Amino acid sequence: MESDRSPFGISEGVGQADTSMKDDANMTATERIIELLYRNLQEVFGEGDAARRRTAIEEFYTDDCVLYVPDGVLVGHAALDKFAGELRATHPHFVYTPHGQAQALHNGGILAWGSGPKGEPPEYTGLDVVIVRASQIAELYVFLNPKLSPA
Repeated sequence: MESDRSPFGISEGVGQADTSMKDDANMTATERIIELLYRNLQEVFGEGDAARRRTAIEEFYTDDCVLYVPDGVLVGHAALDKFAGELRATHPHFVYTPHGQAQALHNGGILAWGSGPKGEPPEYTGLDVVIVRASQIAELYVFLNPKLSPA
């Protein structure tokens, strides 16, 4: 019979670490990280309405948040909002679709995604990596898949 334990001595599964820590909403740290990954994809980068996007950024991100993207490093809500709005304007009809499940480990998490017209294969894909502090995203690293992403 195969063991359901990993080589690290923990049970296999998404977000097994940090389940004992609870935040104010009685959500585990792991659950909050996973929620932030999914909601950030849709409510920040997938949001076309500037006011709703800004509200989401204020809820999801620390004031001193840092966004790492291939073209540079951006700091703070205003810089993140400007970047997400400009990106959204280049492809207003694209949707972001999670690929696989989000995973959380300690204070970090990952989510693979694709972006393209709804119902069609993605035109580009990527991976979001977050570092969370006090139930908010403190750092977001955006990796683009070089095989599917435009240069």
